[in-house]
Amino acid sequence: MPDQTRVVKPGTDDRTVISEAGESLVVPKSWALLKPGDAGVTRRVKATGPSWTVKAKRGRRVISLGVWADADTIQRVTAEFAKERSTDTYAKKQWLAKARREKAQTEYVAAFESAVFDFLGFDSQYQALAEDLSKAIASHATPVGSGTVARTKRIPVEQRAEAAVIAWLRHQTTAYDDMVIPRVKGKRREVRRLLAEKSRLLLGVYRAGKTVDPQRCVLRQALAR
Repeated sequence: MPDQTRVVKPGTDDRTVISEAGESLVVPKSWALLKPGDAGVTRRVKATGPSWTVKAKRGRRVISLGVWADADTIQRVTAEFAKERSTDTYAKKQWLAKARREKAQTEYVAAFESAVFDFLGFDSQYQALAEDLSKAIASHATPVGSGTVARTKRIPVEQRAEAAVIAWLRHQTTAYDDMVIPRVKGKRREVRRLLAEKSRLLLGVYRAGKTVDPQRCVLRQALAR
């Protein structure tokens, strides 16, 4: 019986996995695969005994395909959680936790929107446009689980706001999404850098208070979409 918890990759069939060292491992006969989706059960199963977490790369993302663990343990933990979740105490705890998360999310969206507005720094005649743009960018970038730069805590919110603005402009005011970019190392990064420079020049127009034809304003066109 395995005596460790490890991260593995899918194997050549349903009962094999590949270790981080590239070794092919056979799943113990007494084990079952706990499908992803219930974080509470998964955490307790992994804390209870040996387990193998199966992860696979999908594009740029690494996703979990489930956890191999003792079948009896999975069944017992699942039953325990079902019993706990049927109580009023658990329901109240979940309600309070949900309320805290929603409050924190609302506060973060407001803070992020403010950071975006500050980064835009538009001239006073374009304040209304800056407010609309800040709301649009914050709405796009802040949903929980969106995977955008706004959700990371590794950099200050001011840097997150700047990155979110540049990303939004890249997708909404340039032809980036329709570009055919050669699969050459560093080419996509170079294209994004050039488009970022273009976006910063665009922001500079509004920051300087220069006259912009509303009918040709790419920001207004993007917001209208």
